[in-house]
Amino acid sequence: MKAIVTDPQAEGHFALVDLAEPTPYPSQALVRVKAISLNRGEVRRARASQERYVPGWDLAGEVMQPAADGSGPKAGVRVVGYLPSGAWAQQVAVPANALAEVPDSVPLNQAATLPVAGLTALFSIQKAGVLLGRRVLVTGASGGVGDFAVQLAYRAGAVVAGITRHPEYVNMVRDAGASNVVVGDPAGAAGFGPYHLICDGVGGDTLSTVVSMLAPGGICVTYAPLTQPEITLNLRAVVQTPSAHLTGLLVLAELKNEPASIGLARLLALIKDGRLRPHIAVEAPWEQVAEVSERLMERKFAGKAVLLVG
Repeated sequence: MKAIVTDPQAEGHFALVDLAEPTPYPSQALVRVKAISLNRGEVRRARASQERYVPGWDLAGEVMQPAADGSGPKAGVRVVGYLPSGAWAQQVAVPANALAEVPDSVPLNQAATLPVAGLTALFSIQKAGVLLGRRVLVTGASGGVGDFAVQLAYRAGAVVAGITRHPEYVNMVRDAGASNVVVGDPAGAAGFGPYHLICDGVGGDTLSTVVSMLAPGGICVTYAPLTQPEITLNLRAVVQTPSAHLTGLLVLAELKNEPASIGLARLLALIKDGRLRPHIAVEAPWEQVAEVSERLMERKFAGKAVLLVG
């Protein structure tokens, strides 16, 4: 079978090679992959690696061989799934509890956008409890996670504000459900707060600025990359806001408490009912992984990139 592996000598650090087909454990299903979506975290880690391995977190395809222990989807069922690594291959062995059945009306390219970006947004929204009538702020609102977070918060009944770096993405953020959109300086979001929930996908100075906008009892959930691990906070503003707090979120850690299949099924149901719309900005054959991943890292588009597996 074909797979994409990290290769420091190859264009864009990736190469398409032949590998042996995987042998699943009894609790794993063998999936024929049809589509994958890219995330900055996996691309960043893969491009920094000097080792040869198969990267990839998000996948969608069809069950070739169900889990031998009888759990999970049956053979022939279309599925979406999450792996901590190894999804960029024509065939993958996936734990049954990391797979969800894709409804017939949901295209596999849309399903492929959900595992990391969709689950990150879902887990972040859930941290705040009931959002009906509450104010929510999403930084990086035109990104893969941010777009889902705006939509989910809006569907939960929140009044949503979004921050984006680019004026050309304002309409996209508004269409997702944001009543107010701030371009550039995050301080501009203060006028629409304070916020019961802040979903932060940017970190750094943006996080330092927005965390002081929390309402009493509010929570700031940051899933930003740790490229700038140290920031300066106005502790007075945070400490003097009763019961406000800041927490980090990693999908892999959250999945220790709830298997991916549960959240993925919820997100798929929302897509099926027309209440969630994945924004796919780039769709290309997986042979173009080097080019598309470079555009992703340079933030040349909003939303998600999906590669179709040949």
